[in-house]
Amino acid sequence: MDESDLYRRWMRLVENLEREGIIKSERVKRAFLRVPRYKFVSDRYKEYAHVDEPLPIPAGQTISAPHMVAIMLELAELEDGMNVLEVGAGSGWNAALIYELVKREVYTIERVSDLVEFARKNLERAGYKDKVYVIWGDGTKGFPPNAPYDRIIVTAGAPKVPQPLIEQLKVGG
Repeated sequence: MDESDLYRRWMRLVENLEREGIIKSERVKRAFLRVPRYKFVSDRYKEYAHVDEPLPIPAGQTISAPHMVAIMLELAELEDGMNVLEVGAGSGWNAALIYELVKREVYTIERVSDLVEFARKNLERAGYKDKVYVIWGDGTKGFPPNAPYDRIIVTAGAPKVPQPLIEQLKVGG
């Protein structure tokens, strides 16, 4: 399957998410169209990237289902120029989407070294090398050098919100 076929399938999924009311804003729709998920999965899963379900990535992890990412980004109400930290880089896809919404550098933290490399390679191939920075570290500690943040988006599970993330978030963030 060539890239034009992959993109046609991706466009259909985005249109379906919009029709279902999951993608609500033109901004999120544009970001999804600029950053297709098939650029952030391994070759064996590219033909499934338009399916609205999680897909495997290295280290036994998954790339989130598109509808979940759309819901999260709509709720975040990201605007141009916002300073955003993502916790849980995974494949790098969500961080690239965030970049498209804020139009400034995005920092994303990942604790699994295999995923740090996977995300960096995906982001470089997709044209985000100097736009999204993948940090290897403990996301529960945030990333103080670039704080405070307008938004912190956490794509990993935790029993409670870590205090350092609260401290690095601007009031109203």
